[in-house]
Amino acid sequence: QVQLVESGGGLVQAGGSLRLSCAASGRTFSNYDMGWFRQVPGKDHEFVAIITRSGGITNYADSVKGRFTTSRDNAKKTVYLQMNSLKPEDTAVYYCAAGLYPQRKGITTTQGYDYWGQGTQVTVSS
Repeated sequence: QVQLVESGGGLVQAGGSLRLSCAASGRTFSNYDMGWFRQVPGKDHEFVAIITRSGGITNYADSVKGRFTTSRDNAKKTVYLQMNSLKPEDTAVYYCAAGLYPQRKGITTTQGYDYWGQGTQVTVSS
């Protein structure tokens, strides 16, 4: 089991920045690739970013590329999502997720991940 807890969400004006954190406990954090997703009411989860277990490879959705950066600190069992130049359309609940082999079912799909956090709300005002 892996328990994930997100933090760092809040209300920010357009153009501002936030940094989300996702703290893990339980099984070896460094064994898992870590993904970020977001969801708005009435819609499916949208893939945002992924970082591999070593931190060596990252991948981003086109909608956030160049604005968001994900990183991880395996010693602290924490993954981060730095969000810059935020737009109102970034408003959503943001989730982190852990997957042993997310590529088997698709890194952009929720089925690729084994464990999920509870989510943190990000609201960007115009």
